[in-house]
Amino acid sequence: MKIIIIFIVILIAVSLYVKFSLNGKKISGNLVDLHNEKIYPATISIKNNKIVKIERNNKKYDNFIVPGLIDSHIHIESSMMTPSNFGKIAVTHGTVATGSDSHEIANVLGLEGVNWMIEDGKKVLFKFNFGASPCVPATSFETSGAVLGAKEIEELMKRDDIKYMAEMMNYPGVIFGDKDVWKKIAVAKKYNKPIDGHAPYVQGADLEEYVKAGISTDHETTNLAEAKEKIGLGMKIQIREGSAAKDFENLKTLIQTNPDMVMFCSDDKHPDDLVKSHINELVKRALNLGYDKFDVLKVASLNPVKHYNLDVGLLREGDFADFIVVDNFEDFNILKTYIDGKLVAENGKSLIKTSKADTPNNFNTSKKSLEDIQLKADGKKINVINAIDGQLITMSSVEKTKIENGYVVSDVENDILKIVVVNRYENAPVSIGFIKNIGLKKGAIATSVAHDSHNVIAVGVSDKDILKALNLVIENRGGMSLAYEDKEEFLALPIAGLMSDKNIDYVANKYSDLTQISKQEMGSTLRAPYMTLSFMALLVIPEIKLGDKGLFDAKAFKFMDIFEK
Repeated sequence: MKIIIIFIVILIAVSLYVKFSLNGKKISGNLVDLHNEKIYPATISIKNNKIVKIERNNKKYDNFIVPGLIDSHIHIESSMMTPSNFGKIAVTHGTVATGSDSHEIANVLGLEGVNWMIEDGKKVLFKFNFGASPCVPATSFETSGAVLGAKEIEELMKRDDIKYMAEMMNYPGVIFGDKDVWKKIAVAKKYNKPIDGHAPYVQGADLEEYVKAGISTDHETTNLAEAKEKIGLGMKIQIREGSAAKDFENLKTLIQTNPDMVMFCSDDKHPDDLVKSHINELVKRALNLGYDKFDVLKVASLNPVKHYNLDVGLLREGDFADFIVVDNFEDFNILKTYIDGKLVAENGKSLIKTSKADTPNNFNTSKKSLEDIQLKADGKKINVINAIDGQLITMSSVEKTKIENGYVVSDVENDILKIVVVNRYENAPVSIGFIKNIGLKKGAIATSVAHDSHNVIAVGVSDKDILKALNLVIENRGGMSLAYEDKEEFLALPIAGLMSDKNIDYVANKYSDLTQISKQEMGSTLRAPYMTLSFMALLVIPEIKLGDKGLFDAKAFKFMDIFEK
C-alpha cells in the first residue's frame, strides 16, 4: 500500500511538472493592471501561448510586469530591414506588435510586395498587423510601380490577417467625393475594419467631411490646436516620433488631457535609430515628465489593441502572454520581452533567429547623362522647395535664378541646390527642381527611398556630383549613395530598392556612415539628410514637392511651373 501511495505522489508530481514546466511557465513580479489601474505582486501562469491564471501574493519584487509596447503606425520598409529583421531588433526595446502599413513596397511591387512582407513577418515570433493600403499610388500625379484599386483592396480586406485600412492619404479625394476613393472606404466598412487617416493641416469643414467618411486616426498632426480639433470630432491622434518627423514635444500634453484618444507611433524609423530605441523611448520620456503611468502605458499598449482589435495580450487571464519585464518607471529598462509566453529578448539581446530573404525588385530605368539633368534658363526667378528639419512638410519661396552658360545651376552660397527625380520604372525625362535648407557645400546624395512611389531622388551642388550619385543608385537597382570629389559611398537596398538583406548592424552602420559623411564632410545642416530627402517627392504633404512628373503644389493639388513668370 505504501508503495502505491508513493507511486501516486510521484505521478502527481510528474503531472504538475509537465503541466507547468514543459507545457507552461510561471513568472512573478509587480503586475501592472491597466484595466483596473492597479499594481500588485502576482504570479502569472502561462500555457499554450496564453495567461491561464493570475495569482496575487504578498511577496516583494524588484521588477514590474507590463503589457508589451505597440507602434500603432509604422512603415517597416523605412527601417531598411525586412520585417523579420525588424522584429528581431524591436523586441529588445519591449515592442511586441506593430500596426504596419506596407504601402512603400506596394507602390513598387503591388500585391506581390504586400504578400512578401506578410510572409517574411511570419518567419519570426512578432505580431505584425498589416493594413490594406488604399493610396497606391498616393496620387495620380506621379509614376509608381503598381496600382491597388478597390478590387485589390477588397482582396486584402477580406483576409483575417489584414486588420485595418491603412492611411487614406488622398484627403482631397475623400472631401470632394472621388468615386474610387469612396469605393475603397466602402470596402473597409463592409468588413467593419478601422480606417487610418492622413490629414496634415486639414481643419474646419474639410476635416468634418473627412471624419464623417469613417476615418478614425491621424498621425500627421503637428500642433496642439489641430490635435484638439480632431479629437473633438472623434479622431484618435497618433503621436509621431520617427527619424524625420518628431511631434512628441508639441503633442505630449495630450497624454495627460486625452489619454484614451492617443497612441504612439514612429511612422518612419531608420536603422540607426531603431538600434537605439523604439516606443520605449516615448514611454520613458512621458514618465519622466511626471505623467500618470497608467495613462502612458494605455497610450503605448491598450489603446492600439482596442482600436485595431489586435490579437495582442494586455495581462489578463485568457489573454495572449505578450508582456515585458522592466526594472522601474524612471529608467524603464527592458529586462525581458515575452510574446505568446515565449522569451524573445533579454537584457538588450534578441533571442529571435532570422533567415536570409529573397530580393524581389522593380527597377527598369537606364543610367543618365549630364544632358538629362540640365535645365535651360527660362526666367530670372524660380519657385523653390524649402525643407524643414525634423518635418515632412515644406514651405515655398521665390528665389533669384543662378545661370551659367544658359542653364540654371545650384546656388551653393545661398543654399539653393538642384534636386532631381528619376522615374525608376521606365525611361522618362528627368524631373528637375531646386531646394533650400539641405545645406550641402560639396557633392551630392541620392536614394531610391523616395516616398511614396520610390523613384530615385538626388540633390547636390553640381550636375557632375548629382549624376555620379544618381547613377550609383541606378546601376545597382536601388540604394543610397553619396559622391563628392573622388569619394563614393553606397548602401545597397536590393529588396524593392527599399530594404537590405543584411543584418541590422551592417545596415545601421552603413547608413550612419552615409549620414555622418553628408553632414560632417559635405556640410548638410539637417539632422537626417537622407530621411528628409526621401520625403521631398511625397506630393500629398504640403506645401511644395517634386515628383517624377514635375514640381507640385500640394495645397492646390496641381503642378506648378518652376519659373516664376
